[in-house]
Amino acid sequence: MSDWARLPKVELHLHLEGAAPPDFIRELAAEKGVALDGVFGAAGNYQWTTFAEFLACYMAACSVLDGPEAFGRLTERVLEQSAAQGVVYTEIFVCPDLCGDGDPVAWAEYFAAITGSAEAARGINARFIVQAIRDFGPERAEATARLALESPRTSAVGFGLGGEERHLAPADFARAFAIAREGGLPLTCHAGEICGADGVAATLDAIAPARIGHGVRAIEDPGVVARLRETGTVLEVCPGSNIALSVFPDWPSHPVDRLRQAGVAVTLSTDDPPYFGVDLISDYAHLAETFGWTEATFAELNRTAARAAFCDEATRATILNRLQEPR
Repeated sequence: MSDWARLPKVELHLHLEGAAPPDFIRELAAEKGVALDGVFGAAGNYQWTTFAEFLACYMAACSVLDGPEAFGRLTERVLEQSAAQGVVYTEIFVCPDLCGDGDPVAWAEYFAAITGSAEAARGINARFIVQAIRDFGPERAEATARLALESPRTSAVGFGLGGEERHLAPADFARAFAIAREGGLPLTCHAGEICGADGVAATLDAIAPARIGHGVRAIEDPGVVARLRETGTVLEVCPGSNIALSVFPDWPSHPVDRLRQAGVAVTLSTDDPPYFGVDLISDYAHLAETFGWTEATFAELNRTAARAAFCDEATRATILNRLQEPR
């Protein structure tokens, strides 16, 4: 059996707040005297059953992340746990709507704390994708795109859209993505997770992002799979997350291998790992057992992720070199 922890990895789809370790959130809550009733189960992990309960649990936990210092500490903890998984480069979603409620001055302070912790991290290189939230509507998304353009490009390397996929259509956010694109930021957009292949097609039509977060339900329409292959759109696939949310019932039914075999560019990430009880090491082990993937398979997927990263070319070269380091 391979030691998947030692395999150098690139992760492109990780939500900063969603990666918060439960013990860290409990620590903050205790410091602030906040009772987070219903957030944790008997074993101390995040507790939820339905997708609605997951969102409620997520937002309750986020309630104690109420200042730049807390987000700086969170970034430090998240990068420590990523590095322990063998991640050498990561791109993390950060939301101005959760960092100072979208206020430009507050956002600058939050982002400075986040990037300061990232710069101090050892063994891992991090960049950030400024993300709008669909639930807050197109105007807030456009404001977020402008904040992304005002953020230091050395750290803020892309613009994305997350949130409830069933809320509004991709075309409703076309202007926000146009603002980011015109300002030179590469684009990614969540699609094809809760909604089906038509959501992926609508995202390609309205936004044409370089990457799609999840995108796995494209498998339901061979024509959409062909479009992904032909456009070279990269999928940020989070298989353990998909199974935890019952997008697919089990590992054998997950389409990541079929998408890969069809010539779609796929990468591997964990999304909101502590909420779903997953990590990259366990996901790699499941994929190897289920689909017969080898170290060579994972190495190629990580090279795909490095090539799809939104970083500058010097950083990309560094990442590719690290992926070749002996284990």
